[in-house]
Amino acid sequence: MAKVTIQDVARTAGVSVATVDRVLNHRPGVRGVTVNKVESAIRELNYQPDRIAARLARSREYRFCFVLPERSGDFFQRIAEEVRLIADRMAGERVAISARQADVFDGEALARCLDAIGDVYDGVAVVALDHPAVREAINALQARGVTVVTLVSDVPGSKRVHYAGIDNSSAGRTAASLMGRFLRGVTGKVGLIAGSLALRDHIERQFGFEQVMAHEFPHLEVLPVRESRDDWRKLEEMTAQLVAEHSDLVGIYNVGGGTRGVVSGLEACGKGRDITFIAHELTDPTRRALIRGTIDAIINQDPGHEVRSAVRVLMAKADNVPLIESQERIRIDIFLRDNLP
Repeated sequence: MAKVTIQDVARTAGVSVATVDRVLNHRPGVRGVTVNKVESAIRELNYQPDRIAARLARSREYRFCFVLPERSGDFFQRIAEEVRLIADRMAGERVAISARQADVFDGEALARCLDAIGDVYDGVAVVALDHPAVREAINALQARGVTVVTLVSDVPGSKRVHYAGIDNSSAGRTAASLMGRFLRGVTGKVGLIAGSLALRDHIERQFGFEQVMAHEFPHLEVLPVRESRDDWRKLEEMTAQLVAEHSDLVGIYNVGGGTRGVVSGLEACGKGRDITFIAHELTDPTRRALIRGTIDAIINQDPGHEVRSAVRVLMAKADNVPLIESQERIRIDIFLRDNLP
C-alpha cells in the first residue's frame, strides 16, 4: 500500500497542507472545528508523520544529553557504550546526542551539573540521585523547556516526564525469593550491601528484599545494610569483614554495582561456593563468576533498551507525539548459569 501523505490528510479534511502542519505541530491559529476535521482525517487514514523529513525541511536539529556516573563500573560502561552507538545512528536524522559525567552519589554536585546544562539541549537523560537539590535542578530544566528523563534510578517527586528503568522494588523482591529458595532449610545470616541509600533504585531494591525476607523466610536473618558507593575495593573489604564477623553467614545480596569486589572477596576467603550470592547486571565479569559458581543468580536490566527508551521518549516529546507505553516498559531478567544468552 502507498504511504499516506500529508497531502492525503489535507484532501480528506478539506483544508490546506499548511493547516494540517499547524495541527500536527500544535501551533495556534486553527479553529477548533478545523482541528477536529484534521484529527478525524488522521485517524481515518492512519497517517504517520515523517518526523525525520519534517526536521530536515525545517533545518531543525534536536540536541540531547546523557548525564552518567563519573566513576562507572561495568554496567555504566555498557550504558555509555549504548549512548555512543545510538548517537552514531541518530546523527543522520539531525539528532545530536552527547554525554557528560557527574558524581551521582553527591546530590549537590549532580545538581550543579544539571544547572550548568542550561537550555542548549532539548532533552536530558540523567542517572539521578533522589535528593532535594537534584529535584530542584530537574524542575528548573523542565521550567526552561528542557525535557528530563531519569535513567536507571528515578526521582519520582520531580517534574521529570518519564523513568527509563526497571521496577526496582520488584527486583529486590525477586532477589529475596531466589535467596530464600536457594537457602531453603538453611538457617543463618544474609549480608546486604547497597551503593548508596540516597539512590532510589538501591533503596527500593533494599526495601523489596527485606520485606520478602521478613515475611516469607524468617529463618534467615538479614544483616543491617552497608554502603559501598559501588566501589569494588570497598566491596572486597566489606565481604571479607562479613565473612570474618559472621561465621553463620549463608548469603549476600549486592543491591548495586561493584560486584567484582564481592566476587574477589568471597573467592579470597575460600567461600566462593559456600555462600549464596545474588547480584545485579550481567556483564563479562559477572558472567564468568556466574559460570564459576561464585554468583548464584543475576538480576538484569537491558542497558540498550533503557538508552533507546530514553531517546524515544525525548524524541516523542520534542515531536509532540504520544508515547507507546508498552514499548517503554523495561523488563527484569533473571539469569542462572544454565540460561545465559
